[in-house]
Amino acid sequence: MRSALFNIYYWVLSIFYGLSAALSALLPGRKPVAFALRLYSQRMIWALRAIAGVKIDLKGQENLPQGAFIIAAKHHSWGDGFVMFANVENLSFVTGDHLEKFPLVGAILKKLGAIVVDSCGGPEARKALSESAAQVAAEGRRILIYPEGHLAAPGERFRYRTGVYYMSQDFGLPVVPVATNLGCFWKQQDKAKTAGQATVEFLPPIAPGLSKAEFMARMEEVIETRTNQLIAQARGEPVKSSVLVEWNGRRNVTVATTA
Repeated sequence: MRSALFNIYYWVLSIFYGLSAALSALLPGRKPVAFALRLYSQRMIWALRAIAGVKIDLKGQENLPQGAFIIAAKHHSWGDGFVMFANVENLSFVTGDHLEKFPLVGAILKKLGAIVVDSCGGPEARKALSESAAQVAAEGRRILIYPEGHLAAPGERFRYRTGVYYMSQDFGLPVVPVATNLGCFWKQQDKAKTAGQATVEFLPPIAPGLSKAEFMARMEEVIETRTNQLIAQARGEPVKSSVLVEWNGRRNVTVATTA
């Protein structure tokens, strides 16, 4: 019953704020549409707690630097984005171009200053990422990116993409990794929600200057290690390694190698 009520609220609120954001996008500047998105996210976090029974404990906010920085977050569910936009000011984000096919969304993304890249990746996507991120970084905004590029179920991981490394190096920005166990309570796009205490945690920032190999290894290690600990905490189980999953239009489980 909780999940059904939340899902009704979710779609009603999404339609209302989607239209509000579209209207806000007609106004000058990005502040009106950014305000609509932030208010929408805050209302969704409230609904998660009050209706679905999912309380979110946000930790590590002292690890957020002043000024511009990059957030590299584990992506368990649609709820992850709500947590970020409800709690981090002046936030832009990296998204795939698949969202532009939805009515009104393209105009909203453009007004928000979202960094839209080719979902298939490749050199052209990296170039577009760098060019779009340049303006965002110059304006002192924070950039949210999900380095795996896909929603991962708890206990799974995808290969981490290098776009976040290049943004950090190109603009000299620190990267704040984020771990979560929210997927134990709201898994990916599932309609069912499980009441309980979820945790989203900002981890100590990684300063620019590392080699690509060092940076990627450190980022993946800290995100996966802490996420696995939080999942174990939520489930009352021993800590388990995450399983590497390949994405080729579907999931193919390969090996489990993360600590």
